[in-house]
Amino acid sequence: MSPETLAGPKAEVSTTMPLFAISIIIAVYNDWMRLDSCLRSLAEQGNGPEFEVIVVDDGSNDPAPEMIRHWEQALPLTMARQSHAGISAARNHGIQLSKGSVLLFVDADCRLQANCLAALEVTIASSPQHNSFQLRLIGDCSTLVGRSEHLRLTSIQKQMLQPDGSLRYLNTAGFAIRRSSVPADGGLFDLDAVRGEDTLVLADLVQRGELPFFVPDAVVQHHIPLSVLRCIRKDIRSAFIEGGTYALIASRQIKIRMSNRERLQMLRSMWKDAKQPSIGRSAGLVLALRQLLGRTSSLVYRVLHRRADFRAERSSSVN
Repeated sequence: MSPETLAGPKAEVSTTMPLFAISIIIAVYNDWMRLDSCLRSLAEQGNGPEFEVIVVDDGSNDPAPEMIRHWEQALPLTMARQSHAGISAARNHGIQLSKGSVLLFVDADCRLQANCLAALEVTIASSPQHNSFQLRLIGDCSTLVGRSEHLRLTSIQKQMLQPDGSLRYLNTAGFAIRRSSVPADGGLFDLDAVRGEDTLVLADLVQRGELPFFVPDAVVQHHIPLSVLRCIRKDIRSAFIEGGTYALIASRQIKIRMSNRERLQMLRSMWKDAKQPSIGRSAGLVLALRQLLGRTSSLVYRVLHRRADFRAERSSSVN
């Protein structure tokens, strides 16, 4: 189905966003096929709040193809391109270009489920005491990796849900924040965080005495089109790189990581949920392996980081 079929001829986009409007910011790096599916899910939202879409190309090898440009006929879409500077810089660039009173961050490999934006609008309008919101994340259960990701996401969200409805977890695959809570220069994301930039935002919120409010009816599906082996390799690499972000958080003496007791409770919950026919024990085993290797990679980073600090201290004392 073409964008024209979904939304008809391109309408004039007002330069003045209404009082309640959402700016959907998507950073992309070579993920044009997955972005196409993401944009389609936005065009299919139906009745809901007024929104704009800001896509920031973080220096992809090739500019946006015609299939992406075609969505400008169905969506109030702004395309921007920058030299490759990382996802944090791309998202900050998107913030600077946006006009909405609420900023919603999703990834190119995500698909918003039916009425996602409408559900988010209702929650934000009825929750003036909350400034940030975590949408419910699910996986694509059509593949083994997708089922393991679904199990991971649902288990984390269940474990981290607080009695007051807030969530001690933040994932920018589906995260919204009021513009009034964003720095005036748009620098919500720390450029020093190569990976785990969303966890650093969570640390900032914790420091301010806030947590994202969970929106269970606003659902975003995270799609991982990888084999088990490639997914595990990515998990190991990501966990190692994220070590730098966690070290930065630890230097601020902010507690983000789960305790060993919480981690054990979550593993038990994961294994129990893996009994469901729609997920399966095999997905539970894949997830357990992903978690183990990712945790090991994180520990290796910490050991190497401590050794580097020790050598630096010795060199400084000798000099």
